[in-house]
Amino acid sequence: MQAQAWPGGRDSLTHDPALRPMSMLLVDTDVVVAALDVLAKEIVHAGRAYSAAGLSTVVTRQDVRGRGYGRLLVAAGHDAIAERGFDLGIFTCDRPLRDFYESAGWRWLPGTVLVGGTPSSPFPSDQTGFDKVTMADFFSEPAKRDRSAFLGTRVALYPGEIDKLW
Repeated sequence: MQAQAWPGGRDSLTHDPALRPMSMLLVDTDVVVAALDVLAKEIVHAGRAYSAAGLSTVVTRQDVRGRGYGRLLVAAGHDAIAERGFDLGIFTCDRPLRDFYESAGWRWLPGTVLVGGTPSSPFPSDQTGFDKVTMADFFSEPAKRDRSAFLGTRVALYPGEIDKLW
């Protein structure tokens, strides 16, 4: 499914083990119909540390798209991040998918840019040629309190050279 969604788009669809990847699959009658990965790390933003996780490589089989499988799995990913005790979930998606992710429980952060890559080789989500938006939700009380600090700002995610952004 990943090769269908990103033909030649990435040399490898594996993740950096330092990001503690967790795969989630939606299976219907012994067939995987949708999949996603949850990646996680500690981040520092506005002088505070947060445990953060985000969705990556979200994909639904082409022949079953439009049946709600992807939305169901993305909502389950949202719930899994909350249940695992992360302060927040945060990731980017293509701008046309914003409504889809909002329908699964995520919130758009207007003007927020995730800066991926590494500090010495940054990979910002607002670079030329990208049309990304940042989606998030805030689960812990400190993160809920600090939500406004994430609006319209640059968030240093820095997941490394393998994943660049999640």
